[in-house]
Amino acid sequence: MNTKQKALAIVKKNHKITPKELSEKADVSRQQASKIINELKEEGLLIPVGRGPRVVYISPESDEIFDFKFEKTFENKNAEEDKIVSEAKISAGFLKRLPENVRSIFDYAFSEMINNAIDHSQSEKIKVEVGEEENFLFFTVRDFGVGVFKNIMEKKKLSSEMDAIQDLLKGKMTTMPEAHSGEGIFFTSKISDVFILESFDYSLQVNKIIDDIFVSKREKPLEGTKVVFRIEKDTEKEIEDIFKSYQSVEKEFKFDKTEVVVRLYENDVDYVSRSQARRVLVGLDKFNKIIFDFKSVSGIGQAFADEIFRIFQAKHPEKELLARNENEAIRFMIKRVKK
Repeated sequence: MNTKQKALAIVKKNHKITPKELSEKADVSRQQASKIINELKEEGLLIPVGRGPRVVYISPESDEIFDFKFEKTFENKNAEEDKIVSEAKISAGFLKRLPENVRSIFDYAFSEMINNAIDHSQSEKIKVEVGEEENFLFFTVRDFGVGVFKNIMEKKKLSSEMDAIQDLLKGKMTTMPEAHSGEGIFFTSKISDVFILESFDYSLQVNKIIDDIFVSKREKPLEGTKVVFRIEKDTEKEIEDIFKSYQSVEKEFKFDKTEVVVRLYENDVDYVSRSQARRVLVGLDKFNKIIFDFKSVSGIGQAFADEIFRIFQAKHPEKELLARNENEAIRFMIKRVKK
């Protein structure tokens, strides 16, 4: 039995191995033991769990539970999201104790955000982290590339990163339509408890705990993109319910419903002009049911309301346009233009 075979035999018996353990049991130097283990890792026969002096190596098929937080930087060249997700799930053993609904949410969100970084960031490296804090499961995906908002702005020929954020929140926004549906960030933000997307000058936070959305200017630019996802480990959310909530027709498995947070389109002026309304309406022809959320909006002008609720509606009579969180003044203006 050669040294590699001895190492695999130790793993089969003890579920894990370290260079020190292999050195002692195979009677080889620590340096040689480390070399053998690294070769087995490169061959995909061993996976590292933990970091620094606590690192151990296990079989990819291991059912053992390890409670280490997972943190690793991957080379983006030829990276595959399923392999990254698999390695994280093996290393962060607490994931195995999660309820099935939470595991499904984690698998979807983590895979989508890694895939976005691989395909869109143009970053040489991608850093991921998975951990738990009190009752929350979290992950971060960080790249050092072109930046999600700047990329959308450039590819869609928009005038600002803020315009890119607005379009991103509608859903079906992708800079690679031949390869992506544009649903990943949208649904990941909807299924989270807290979702943060940071890139260069801006930070977007979708906070489902308090049911609000925040966009802020960063004090210091962040090169590339950082995604933070948090969800309660005992949440009762089901991923299928989130998908269904954005289907306008029950039993038709099609993403055709969206929500527009109107206050995010404010630009130091009231919501009065047709040009503002047209900016709000960009991309909404892809959806059959559109909800305009007027939370924290004190009022709208007749031209703004007319462009959306009369002209756009007349051009698209098949679409259902709804208002939410509107005050009495906004409700009056919408009714006025519909007459």
